Amino acid sequence: MSRPALLRAAVAPLLATAFGVMAFGAMPSGVVAPVPVAHAAPADDDTRDDDRPVQIQVGRFEPRTLTPGATVTVTGQLVNTGSTAITDLSLRLQRGDVVTTRAELASLAQDPDPATTVEPPFLDVPGELAPGGRLDFSYNLAAEALELTQDGVYPVLINVNGAVDGNDQRRVGELPTYVVQQQVLPPSRAAVAWLWPLVERTHREPSGRFADDDLTEVISEGGRLDRALTVVERLPDAQAPGAPEPVPALPVTLAVDPALVEELQIMAAGPYEVGGTGTGRGTDAAAAFLERLAAVAAVHPVVALPYGDVDADALQASGMSEVLTRSLPGTPDGTAQDPPGDDAATPAAPATGTPAPAPEAEESGLGAGAEILAEALDVEPRTDVAWAAGGSLRSDTLATLQAGGVRSVVLGPGALADGDAAVGLSGPAAAARTSVTTPSGTLGALVADPTLGEIVGTAEQVPGGARLAEQRYLAELAVIGLQAPAGTEQTVLVAAPRDVEAGPEGAGAMMADTTAMPWLRAGSVDELAAGPATAAGDLRDPVDVIHLDATGLAAVATAVATRDDVAGAVAGDADRALRSSDAAISRTTTVGWRADPDGFRAAATALSASLDRLRGRVTLLAPADGTYSLASSDAPLVLTVRNDLPVSVEVLLEVRTRGNRGLSIGDIGTQTLAPGERTTLTVPTELRQSGGFAVTAQLTTPGGGPLGDEIQLQVKSTAYGPISLLITIGAAALLGLLFLRRLVNFVLRRRRAAREQAELGPGGPEGATVAMPPNRSPV
Repeated sequence: MSRPALLRAAVAPLLATAFGVMAFGAMPSGVVAPVPVAHAAPADDDTRDDDRPVQIQVGRFEPRTLTPGATVTVTGQLVNTGSTAITDLSLRLQRGDVVTTRAELASLAQDPDPATTVEPPFLDVPGELAPGGRLDFSYNLAAEALELTQDGVYPVLINVNGAVDGNDQRRVGELPTYVVQQQVLPPSRAAVAWLWPLVERTHREPSGRFADDDLTEVISEGGRLDRALTVVERLPDAQAPGAPEPVPALPVTLAVDPALVEELQIMAAGPYEVGGTGTGRGTDAAAAFLERLAAVAAVHPVVALPYGDVDADALQASGMSEVLTRSLPGTPDGTAQDPPGDDAATPAAPATGTPAPAPEAEESGLGAGAEILAEALDVEPRTDVAWAAGGSLRSDTLATLQAGGVRSVVLGPGALADGDAAVGLSGPAAAARTSVTTPSGTLGALVADPTLGEIVGTAEQVPGGARLAEQRYLAELAVIGLQAPAGTEQTVLVAAPRDVEAGPEGAGAMMADTTAMPWLRAGSVDELAAGPATAAGDLRDPVDVIHLDATGLAAVATAVATRDDVAGAVAGDADRALRSSDAAISRTTTVGWRADPDGFRAAATALSASLDRLRGRVTLLAPADGTYSLASSDAPLVLTVRNDLPVSVEVLLEVRTRGNRGLSIGDIGTQTLAPGERTTLTVPTELRQSGGFAVTAQLTTPGGGPLGDEIQLQVKSTAYGPISLLITIGAAALLGLLFLRRLVNFVLRRRRAAREQAELGPGGPEGATVAMPPNRSPV
């Protein structure tokens, strides 16, 4: 049933009574009057056929609490979901047995009461209900007809009978709910505090750009976050004694994700790119939403959630506790943020390695998340409260949170051995405050009521409409007060689901009831933390529970290992320098992915790829033709490196030759690269022979992780190396020896010839010739 139709069904009887008209002809054109039901003889209420083609939508169910002399009024619509017309319609409100304790009411959820203890007569509903048709109704019944014999909560059933396709009457529709009977001055009451989330899974890529523009719809009129904020905006005010201005009658504690506010800031600054192809359309909507949020935060307490609302248990169990710490708002170690215009790291640290100046977060002793909220909303958020997603946390997770400034934690009863005692399920009293023991000491805790949280979270989807969800909310709180000792006050914490889909009609009405019912009192989270305590037992440690998908967590762990390796190369404050990368990791590990493992795996894969690209921003540059020539045997190898990161980094250079023969490469040790610049590295070499050599070069982090691409070089040299020089000298020496040998032989031959001539005499024999040595070089 549409909200306008429900509103007409709720208001029209009051207007008609005031003007003394109920006839159709007296209604304005186009307005359908609720059909008053008339007394009819009791019917048999045949329930043998389980088919219930009629849905009942309730717009008005009054009063919220019955007192003597009251009249029960129910208005709404009957909707025929079948394919056959229904005639002879009649309706009644019948009740079951009274319940006065929380445990009894909880058992009704498992085994509903048929509500047959008191069955007033059916009242006719004039008109025929066509297939797919709707029929407004209005029903009134004196409270005395329900025979409510004592204070308590009574299960009731709105029972609709009718004839389907002209057959005998039978039950065609039913809708269970509750009525509450309380004394005008109840003997005890309950103080109710609210924790209200303003959280949305990120719409940004790991790079910080927007993947889509869906957040615009979420914050625009009728969107999920718009409705959630409207709930708080429309709360009634109260004038405190001596106060100059009215204050909210119910102080609702807002749990805000800094990553969401940061995202809204980027949108509001506009224009912003979406998906790499277009411009987002949410600039005006984001600016308006931030203005509204700041106005609400000015009068309601604000708790800063970890940046990205990370899944603390999943990170801790997977060995990534540092990621959790870097997201916390209550410690200077909480550096994760990705502000507008950030470029994967902060402005450059000096090339000498001196850390960048300390940010304001370090000066304040808080994390970046707290500073985001302080700047955007002009508030000082609480940073010492952790809210367990799902209601439980591991003991080692709590220890990490304590080290990060957490002093109080919000849990569910399932996280504690005797947690049911805190919400009044296993004893007469309900007290939200308790404490837990961790390896780091005692930690204050508040136990949120999971039943009330579920009622709030599903108010928009409850059969019959949000008004019946509100009635269940009142019934739960009523039995808490009824079972308590007279003169006491119980304390209850309502924590809505993080993805709450509630609006003013449901959650807003429940909050207003807290300030209007005499057996309820508006409390605050701070007040409950200082109120009465209960012994809820030891912490139940969910050591085997990892809520995020294991495959996705493995990809995140790979990305974190890359981040840590790069951090080891940063000259200065690595956490500060890599805050944008840390923010991307936190946004990827949000608890919002628990219900979407496929989406989480895709986000984790994108994160890992993004961190890998971070390595590529520091790289060697290969020569244009891939060849490098050395002019001498000890000429250095000069390589060019580029650092595209806005921070100084320390790197190592690995240069290898194939077989390591003929060319030796010296070690230049750790080199510091200035941010955003090209640098030349002079690498000493030693040539042992001339020729060409295949060389590979790679930059690495001090931890050994690769940076950029490995390059292939062909190093050539015509210079003589030691071996070549030795061969050349040896060859020259050999040549000299050969020359000397020929010379000696030449001299000896000349001398021998001379002696022979002398022996023959001057003339010699007649006709004899004298042999002379050849006229040539002795060599």
